[in-house]
Order: sequence, then structure tokens, then C-alpha cells
Amino acid sequence: MDGSGRSIRLVVADDSLLIREAARQMLGATPGIDLVAICADGTELARTVEQHRPDVVVTDVRMPPGGDDEGVRFAIDARRIDPHMGVVLLTQYAEPSLGAALFEGGANGRAYLLKERIGDRAELRAAIEVVAGGGTVIDPAIVQQLLATPRSRRSDPLDELTSRELEILAEMAEGKSNAAIAQSLVLTKHAVEKHIGSIFQKLELGDEQDVSRRVAAVLVYLSKD
Repeated sequence: MDGSGRSIRLVVADDSLLIREAARQMLGATPGIDLVAICADGTELARTVEQHRPDVVVTDVRMPPGGDDEGVRFAIDARRIDPHMGVVLLTQYAEPSLGAALFEGGANGRAYLLKERIGDRAELRAAIEVVAGGGTVIDPAIVQQLLATPRSRRSDPLDELTSRELEILAEMAEGKSNAAIAQSLVLTKHAVEKHIGSIFQKLELGDEQDVSRRVAAVLVYLSKD
């Protein structure tokens, strides 16, 4: 449910029949979720959103008719259609450029998850609720994949991060507080704060307090070759 206590009106879009049926079974009977429509392609999605004006859309990155980045382009257009509409973008594997495009217009009300999350009702529902409230979710597994991917740039600030700083960045991707990170990595809170300060200085990310927005900035950075 959203902050007002009413059910979140949801539209799901994916060209895979199996995924659509999984979504129907997973979300159709989920308390607090009102699954108003399931779409098979980008054209149907645009028409359905115009008709139903849902609170949140869960969509695959790649769908017909274009078959490339239909989901991302929808997420960008959605800000024009309804600035308050949340979008959960599902991807088969980490794609820095698509993640960067998703967050380019702002991280609020956006989630970037691995497609396998469609099978985890609790996790998917949590992401839907977060974006419905204007928050941001980035799959920690995606960030870990991106950080582990060899980068071709000759000079890369990420290469300056220590192994401990990379661990902390991955923890941040899960939305953990400094205290939770300290507990997870068996560090003092002060040590975590110092490491985070070092990370942001090296990556030139500024000093915003919203963890997900800062990780979104890392995705934008990772997309630049």
C-alpha cells in the first residue's frame, strides 16, 4: 500500500509469456497491490498507462516493437506523463548505460532490478512500495556486477577505491545505514563514515545523504567509457 493506505495500482509489461504469468500469480493476489493490467509490448504499455494512469509500472528493459530499450524509454517518458508514477525496470544482466539512462532524469521513483527478482514476491513488492513513495531501489547484485566488470578507461577513479571501500559501496547499494554497514563488516561507525567520505571524494559524487541517489550516480559514472 502507499502512504495513504490505499492499494498501489500496478501495470506490468514483459514480452515473455512466462514472466507475465509469473507476475500475474505473484502480484495478482498480493495485499496492497492492485494489478490493473499486464502488457506484452511497449505499444500496449503506452496505451494502457494512458488509460489507467497506474501508480507504478514494472517493465522489462527490452520489449517489442523496438526490442532494444523500450523499457528505459518508457521510464524517461513517464516523467512527462506523470512525475509521480514509479517505474521498476527489470534487466537480465547489469547494463551500465541503461541503468544510467534510467536515473538521468532523477533517481526518485525508480528501481533497477535483476529480472530474477520477479520470483521473489517480498522483494519485488518492497521495490514497488519504495518507488510508489518516490524512493529509489538499485539491486545490490547489479552494483556488485558493475564493480567487478573490467573497465577500459585508462584513468578510472573506481580503480582508486580500496577493497574495503568497494565492500562498503556494495553495502550502500542495499540501502544500509552507516550503523548497519558497520555491523555487517565489523567496523566502527566512525570508520565507515571515513571510508564513505573517501569513496565520494575519489568518485567526485558530492555529499548527498540519500544512499540510493549516490549509488545511482555511480551507475551514471560507470556508463561512461
